[in-house]
Amino acid sequence: MSTAEDARPIGDAEADRLFADLIHEPALVVAVSGGPDSTALLYLLARWRMRCEPSPQLHAVTIDHGLRPQARREAAGVKRIAAQLGVGHRTMRWTGAKPATGLQEKARGARYRLLLAAARKAGARCVVTAHTLDDQAETVLFRLARGSGLAGIGAMARVSSAGFHAGVMRGAKGSPALVRPLLDVAKARLIATLRVAGIAHAEDPSNDDPRFARVRWRKLAPALAAEGLTAERLVQLARRVRRNEAAIEAVVTAAFDRLGSRPAARTIAFDARSLCDAPAEIALRLIGRAAGEVGDEGPIELGKLEAMCESLADAFDRPAGRFRRTLAGAMVSLQRDRLIVERAPPRRHRSRS
Repeated sequence: MSTAEDARPIGDAEADRLFADLIHEPALVVAVSGGPDSTALLYLLARWRMRCEPSPQLHAVTIDHGLRPQARREAAGVKRIAAQLGVGHRTMRWTGAKPATGLQEKARGARYRLLLAAARKAGARCVVTAHTLDDQAETVLFRLARGSGLAGIGAMARVSSAGFHAGVMRGAKGSPALVRPLLDVAKARLIATLRVAGIAHAEDPSNDDPRFARVRWRKLAPALAAEGLTAERLVQLARRVRRNEAAIEAVVTAAFDRLGSRPAARTIAFDARSLCDAPAEIALRLIGRAAGEVGDEGPIELGKLEAMCESLADAFDRPAGRFRRTLAGAMVSLQRDRLIVERAPPRRHRSRS
């Protein structure tokens, strides 16, 4: 997948551009596993900080998931490298029983929870991770295979609130933002950067374990690239999708303000005819946004929202159509000329005799 251009090491001028929006941060928590990507990120940030005035305080954090005996040795190796670069380091451990299924996903969630705790303790408004162009391409493929909508195919943003809260970099109150400054950088270039600097790195054997979906996608990458579906083109697709997603969400926000009303607490109403006349994607998102706001059962599954909206469209087509469905803790119903989205009543539990 890599080209000769991909294998150029990252110089100071490029690093300055990559980290430019972080220069006014008081502190940064840097997630460092000891692998090539995160080790290169730590090295580049440490060198960049020496050129900055003022410069953020760096806090390297390694998460030991307790899944491999080598993890403690790798964390110790990160600590040594951090000390050589003049960066403080701490290791945090994911304790307790480990799940039998969905291990990588659960481990990822635990990692972000621990990094968030580290950032709060350090007074950092940003957690910086080493996700690369290769990771972004794998994310696009992975989400396409899972049937994700546009938001999912848009993959990772440079600054996001995945597990965190957005907007913190700009000074808003809340939890740290997740920052990925290397999303447009190929992994091969980070390895080249470490090679030139003479810095060693660890290799996680789980990165070659075919039990994990991401590993299987990674092994398909050379064949896909040979057909023209390179990492760069997949990342370009994600970039274009995010641009379209932002435009659609702006239209939905305007439509929500224009068509929606709040006749009671935890209740949102839409004019049924106006909703029926709106483009299908806008109507779907309006209902999904309303259900997400008043419901209490977490994120809405796109497939379930689509199925419900298809049934609603059928009801619109029938004279005096009747409709009543629940979705993620919200009740959606047609009441005369209005579509009402309100908190669903508590579920009834049958008592056992």
